[in-house]
Amino acid sequence: MSRAGYEVADVFRLSGQAYRLKHKLSKAQHKAMRAIEQCRTAGLGGHLDACDQCGHIRISYNSCRNRHCPKCQSLAREAWLEARRQELLPVGYFHLVFTLPAEVHDLVGYNERLLYGTLFQEAWAALSKLCADRHYLGARPGMVAILHSWGQNLHYHPHVHCIVPGGGLKGGKWVFTMRSSLYRCIPVSFV
Repeated sequence: MSRAGYEVADVFRLSGQAYRLKHKLSKAQHKAMRAIEQCRTAGLGGHLDACDQCGHIRISYNSCRNRHCPKCQSLAREAWLEARRQELLPVGYFHLVFTLPAEVHDLVGYNERLLYGTLFQEAWAALSKLCADRHYLGARPGMVAILHSWGQNLHYHPHVHCIVPGGGLKGGKWVFTMRSSLYRCIPVSFV
């Protein structure tokens, strides 16, 4: 099966202006879209690469270095994923998502650091309390959590994705979870 020839930047270049005219975007969303549209184009400038041997010259355009750009962040993402792979335990893992209700989204803008931090703290507190209950696990769990502030539709939607090992520590020993009703086990491949 062959891949489609379009990238996110192509979609933004083809339809971004029309989308921005019809939809209200935050300043950060607008900035990210514009950066991705201009990434590795003449719009950001460039430089010439010349071969010392044959004299072949190639134009290389500058990248946007925006943290949301799929091209610019691919190496950083791969390095991060490899570091996470090294941390994996030889157990099953679970994927949990903690989110804020839409009714409080406007409040987050007044103090993002505080409210995002609180979201992480409350996610950990809820997981810890549930797993400490001997009815479920009776042990202290672990968790890797990542904040996402936008949904797939590019609307503001703060939520935390958590990868949780299928067990925890109890008295210095590893205890496996046997309660599938607690949450659904997924294989973690970090692909």
